[in-house]
Amino acid sequence: MAQQQTITLAYSPCPNDCFIFDALVHHRIDTQGLKFDVQLADVEALNQSAFVGKPMVTKLSFHAFGYCADKYVLSDSGSALGNHCGPLLISKYPIAEERLLSGDLTVAIPGKYTTANFLLSTAYPAMKNKKMMLFSEIEDVVLNGEVDAGLIIHENRFTYEQKGLLKIIDLGDWWENTYSAPIPLGGIAIRRDLPVELQHKISRLIRESIEYAFAHPEASLPYVRDHAQEMEESVMQQHIKLYVNQHSVSLGESGKRAIEILFQTAQQTGVLKPIPTSLFLD
Repeated sequence: MAQQQTITLAYSPCPNDCFIFDALVHHRIDTQGLKFDVQLADVEALNQSAFVGKPMVTKLSFHAFGYCADKYVLSDSGSALGNHCGPLLISKYPIAEERLLSGDLTVAIPGKYTTANFLLSTAYPAMKNKKMMLFSEIEDVVLNGEVDAGLIIHENRFTYEQKGLLKIIDLGDWWENTYSAPIPLGGIAIRRDLPVELQHKISRLIRESIEYAFAHPEASLPYVRDHAQEMEESVMQQHIKLYVNQHSVSLGESGKRAIEILFQTAQQTGVLKPIPTSLFLD
């Protein structure tokens, strides 16, 4: 029997990632001689790990990809892009647009290199007083008055109203209205030093894993539940529906265009330096 090749694979424990990778890591599909060593981490921890090129394959924020594009190339499958799924700025009280523009706020963010922070910085460049923390802690620090506002991602967009918090701005809507493109949140990156044929095989297997998950939605539920902690079933399903879509199966032209717009905007505003290499796996 031929020896399996082990691929280190890092992604978050969030429902969308567990849904995407369940069939792959549990061999519901033919992994063609590849074995995946899974490492689960929060999005900002994933970003930091990618900066040093640690995992062979990793989920990361598209913003963070701009800092490690020399080490990684974007897979065609596995990304989180979409419409009406962007980060939300929330608070306990209404905040006028003038105050947002002035930057006179303390804001909790889910990480410096998250795409959420990139969108906030692009929409409100004067907003500099930020506190970085785990995305799951942001609602609480807004509620206890430690910060004026919080930038929430993932399933928190489904729970903040239940806690009496108010939406100040949907940065996803801001992006879509400004650029007429889906919101590029996170992607799957594959190390450039892997053989090209292996890069393509990994991308194909991720696509097959997503297609299996769509065809057999009940199969991934135990894995998703295991990592969803106390999340309600309805929230878990909303999360998957929002962040896993046709762009997850394949970026397509519209997905690639959205990512290119993000990096062009980042370069024009001085957030990122130009990326000399191709963004996408050919």
